[in-house]
Amino acid sequence: MTTVSKDGFVEFRFFRPHVSQVSVAGTFNRWRVGAMAMRAEGHGWWMARLKLPPGDYQFRYVADGQWFTDYAAHGLERIKGHWNSVLHVGHDAQAA
Repeated sequence: MTTVSKDGFVEFRFFRPHVSQVSVAGTFNRWRVGAMAMRAEGHGWWMARLKLPPGDYQFRYVADGQWFTDYAAHGLERIKGHWNSVLHVGHDAQAA
């Protein structure tokens, strides 16, 4: 799941117990696995924060090399046989 604050920060939260590493890959980091590592929050939850300018982005989570779609995101887009999560950062989220 994602939360977008008015200052342009996006919080990514992902539940995946029993994995050793999780990252977020998307259009905002050229789909580079590991470029945005998430930190373990405990009890199977992982979290990362990123500041993004207004716009629409696609992303997926990568846990121990396996790709996952966030079905609780702002939408989904089908690309090449799988679903990407859609993140919308509104124009009210201004760079500070």
